[in-house]
Amino acid sequence: MPHAHHASIESSWVSASLILVALIYLLGWLRLRRLDLDSVQAWRAGGFMLGLFLIWLAIASPLSALDHEMLTAHMVQHLLLMTFAAPLILLGASATTLLYGLPHRLVQVVSRSFQSTVLHQVWSALTHPVVCWLGAAGTLVAWHIPAVFLLGLRSQMWHGIEQASFLATGLLFWWPVVQPSPTSLKWPESSMLLYLFLATLPCDILSGFLVFCDRVVYQVYFFSSQPFGLSALEDQECAGALMWTCVTVIYLIAGAIVTARLLSFRGSQEYAIRQLETQAIALPKNDMQTMEVV
Repeated sequence: MPHAHHASIESSWVSASLILVALIYLLGWLRLRRLDLDSVQAWRAGGFMLGLFLIWLAIASPLSALDHEMLTAHMVQHLLLMTFAAPLILLGASATTLLYGLPHRLVQVVSRSFQSTVLHQVWSALTHPVVCWLGAAGTLVAWHIPAVFLLGLRSQMWHGIEQASFLATGLLFWWPVVQPSPTSLKWPESSMLLYLFLATLPCDILSGFLVFCDRVVYQVYFFSSQPFGLSALEDQECAGALMWTCVTVIYLIAGAIVTARLLSFRGSQEYAIRQLETQAIALPKNDMQTMEVV
């Protein structure tokens, strides 16, 4: 009962916070639309709202109560926060839009703080692709060590830290891929394909271990009710297979989008070069015609 009571309070606070963020974003989006119709497209705003909904689904919905009963539910939470919600939030151009939704005085305070050289250097270091990759991989591995995993289940505070770390490192991981700001790209965009491929490795190792291990890794699930009639070992296999499938599919889709973006950019470059070559060839002819007229 105490756990259920604390979980209910936490869910209420999370729900209220997400609603507040959604309202601020919507206000900012409407203000930006009045200034420039093409500033933030409707699909980006929809993606941001969907990202907030997935965060709510993972943390504050009835699904969140099942992570103490099923490893599969815990894995769904982790995937929703790191793999689905995080890129949708970044695609929504969230920073600029949220700023426009805040009161003007508060925007001035935030803008001045972001002009700090120290803060800029810290943020630049945090969003470096190596740091983003290591942060996401480290969070994934650390929270699935049995002792740490058990700590997150038994302590409401550590459970909240676990969920926050999944979301925060998910946002950092997708930052170099989505590139939400013009200055966010620190490596050639083609390197993001290798970045995504390498990111699948810790996920594949963990999910493969959960699927093919012949014993239950997290003993706490031996004593759970298993609401869908699965055994603890079957639940573990389902969780591993879900992670394996979702990560592979989402990263493949992201890789395909990056490839299409690269091909589109190179195509536009080649077109521009051909246009310049055509103008360079035509220029002497125009000069000769001018001389003949004279």
